[in-house]
Amino acid sequence: MRIEKSSALLKERYTYLEHASGLPIYVFPKQMTGTYALFAVRYGSLDSEFSVNDAPMQTVPDGIAHFLEHKLFEAPDGSDAFARFSALGADANAYTDYTKTAYLFGCTDRFDEVLEELLTFVTQPHFTEESVKRERGIIAEELRMYEDSPWERGYQNLLLALYHKHPVRKNIGGTVKSIQKITPQRLYDCYRTFYRLSNMALVVCGNVSAEQVLSVADRVLPKQKGEDVLIRRAMPQEPNTVAKEYIEAQMQVSKPIFFIGVKDPVTPSLAADRLRRDLAMTLLNEILFSQSEAFYAELFEEGLITPSFTHGYSSAEGFGFNCISGESDRPKEVLERLQAYLKQVKRTGLSKEAFERCRRVLYSDEVRAYDSTEEIANRLLSFAFDGSELFDVPGVLQSLTQEELETILRDFYVPSSFSMSVILPHEKK
Repeated sequence: MRIEKSSALLKERYTYLEHASGLPIYVFPKQMTGTYALFAVRYGSLDSEFSVNDAPMQTVPDGIAHFLEHKLFEAPDGSDAFARFSALGADANAYTDYTKTAYLFGCTDRFDEVLEELLTFVTQPHFTEESVKRERGIIAEELRMYEDSPWERGYQNLLLALYHKHPVRKNIGGTVKSIQKITPQRLYDCYRTFYRLSNMALVVCGNVSAEQVLSVADRVLPKQKGEDVLIRRAMPQEPNTVAKEYIEAQMQVSKPIFFIGVKDPVTPSLAADRLRRDLAMTLLNEILFSQSEAFYAELFEEGLITPSFTHGYSSAEGFGFNCISGESDRPKEVLERLQAYLKQVKRTGLSKEAFERCRRVLYSDEVRAYDSTEEIANRLLSFAFDGSELFDVPGVLQSLTQEELETILRDFYVPSSFSMSVILPHEKK
């Protein structure tokens, strides 16, 4: 199967292919010096309880998807894939998030060899008791490092405050205790369940052709599809209210750090609806909280916040939340001012000028995203896994209305949806 996708508005195109092995392949040609590729699986930290076909549900230790990401870089002969990528002149990496795990590289030369290495090491798992034991120590140190980061700790605490049961509240890497339960057999079980080529995708962006990518895939991957299975993921029922309104911790910081979370009661099941809500929330954030708007300027001029003030909406199937974070000597006052500001905007409505200006900003950001092979590939992967279309963004953005955003503003920002996480200096608690 081969499908050509294009956007006359953006003057961009890409090709979708289904390889004989069942692997979906996306090739986005771009005349740039570097080429970027991702080989990814629909398997992330949220997938801690699942079953295959009619088998009973099983629960695996938290952090196992991230652990598996680490272990795949080690070959059966004990060599490390990072070293092989380096010898080929490529930069390799990997990441695990809530819904996926991705293995990636960037290169300027020898693309065929580098892609062959990527496809090979991800499809040849090798786990031993000794190597898993060694990795437990490495990942435990990584987890402790994140625990020592005030920003990471504050963000993680916010998720604990926002959610009662949903696994998004858990650290993507698990805990030092949970990873001790990870064994080679558990890793193989999870690998065989999720790392099926039909549950994966290869995305390539750069000065390459679909035929070139397909040729490499033919050399490495099976010539026929594997067995079709139904993976069922279990997600607990999550209340619309937050678990805690306030949570704090003490760490070595010079100024308190705050995270204000707003839990989204609307979690669309359809990909097109998720895309629309994500863009609507992003546009609303830009109107309400961007550094070019009055609220930020007022708080900054009073010395209540610093330039570290940021905002962002995060969502996937089953959850969504807004996060506003920064530094302030009076974090609770920031929350009070924010809630008063939102009440005022609900009464007066959004400014038409701000609505159009901020929409133009987001549209410009969308166009600029196509100047980076890395940005294109990562966004194309996210859209492909979510089931939505990358090229739909400009049209959806243009179709959003001021009335639609004002409705979201009224329904989204309600008192029962707010949580606050604060990291305080030791001497100021």
